[in-house]
Amino acid sequence: MKRLGFFTVAGWLLGAAPVAAAQVGLINIDGAIGPATAHYISRAIDVAAAQHDQCLVIEMDTPGGLLDSTKEIVETFYSSQVPTVVYVAPSGASAGSAGVFITLAADVAAMAPHTSIGAAHPVEMGLGGITGGDSTNDVMRQKLENYASAFVETIADKRHRNVEWAKSAVVESKATTAEKALQLKVIDLIATNVPDLLQQLNGRSVDGKILKTAGASVVEIPMILSERFFQLFWQPEVMMILMLIAIYGIIAELSHPGAILPGVAGAVALILLLYMSATLPLNIAGVALILLAVALFIMDIFAPTHGVLTTGGIISFFLGALMLFNHAAPGYNLPMTWIIPATVVTAAFFVFFVSKGIRAQFLPVKSGKETMIGRTVNAQSQIGPAGGRVFVEGEIWNAVSETPVEAGQPVEITGIEGLTLKVKPSNR
Repeated sequence: MKRLGFFTVAGWLLGAAPVAAAQVGLINIDGAIGPATAHYISRAIDVAAAQHDQCLVIEMDTPGGLLDSTKEIVETFYSSQVPTVVYVAPSGASAGSAGVFITLAADVAAMAPHTSIGAAHPVEMGLGGITGGDSTNDVMRQKLENYASAFVETIADKRHRNVEWAKSAVVESKATTAEKALQLKVIDLIATNVPDLLQQLNGRSVDGKILKTAGASVVEIPMILSERFFQLFWQPEVMMILMLIAIYGIIAELSHPGAILPGVAGAVALILLLYMSATLPLNIAGVALILLAVALFIMDIFAPTHGVLTTGGIISFFLGALMLFNHAAPGYNLPMTWIIPATVVTAAFFVFFVSKGIRAQFLPVKSGKETMIGRTVNAQSQIGPAGGRVFVEGEIWNAVSETPVEAGQPVEITGIEGLTLKVKPSNR
């Protein structure tokens, strides 16, 4: 009887013991896909796995992004130890370009009502930088298109989604709504919000794991400081600022020798710009036009063109800035609100700062002993090859003259060697 009572109490205590509540990880991707995004997703997957989360929900709204970062994210999904759920939300959001690949690569693809997905042509994914219409570029475009088409086909096939639609999103830049995407079996479900999403995920099998997400607590995994920094740093606006600092700094150092700080800042900015251009390719034609603008600004300082070259420089800089990122991935284009101010500030920099610095270097010397050359003074004593004295600016100087000069005779200063003046008889 005692033993029965013991087991009854023990059973009651065990039954009353708290059971760890299920939880899911959540991150938010809002904006272009880049290196910082790829690092954030990879770290979040590791955190979710360490927390034994049921899954990681990636709420996403993106116009697209870079192919290299997209590939890295897809590979991370494939090797993830925790189920990944891409949720295109909120209403009005889209998964464009790179977002198509990422959505299709997730274990579960979901969208909110009134969202869209599609338009994943490779030239829109940072594979660009291709300009002109020659046959070489046409061949390159075709190769890129074939590669992207094969890439998205393997993703859709692996996740058992609509392969034909996935290919059309790349080849024909097709896009569709969430409702049609569900009908076409491009995505797995439509959810109005995160609680609805978790309710629909509950009981779903992912690689043999049954998700228990109904009523699960949602734990947000925020970006760390370095990820936030690089998310802001890897932008065309930042690259434009670095380009301007490089131009201003180097030109300022050349026009005002010895300033040092502008030259150092310009060199550092140039190195950072070259580093970033490996990820965000610059249009060569745009760079060439900006360099031409700089040359025109400088030439107008020396040539009396009454501002014609400066006007040409302003036009050249504006067109160069306009073209600089015109083949970049969606979300990595330079807005007009940056192009116009940059053009105005650059023109003002050369007209009001550089021009004055360069002209100042060619002005005659107005101070120091060099200003004595050419002046006429009276000899204080007899002056010959062996020496003599003159009185200049309140000081007595040693002087030599190849032609003998009598005391009191006017002489012209022709040169300076150390503390001795070279003079000659003056004809004045």
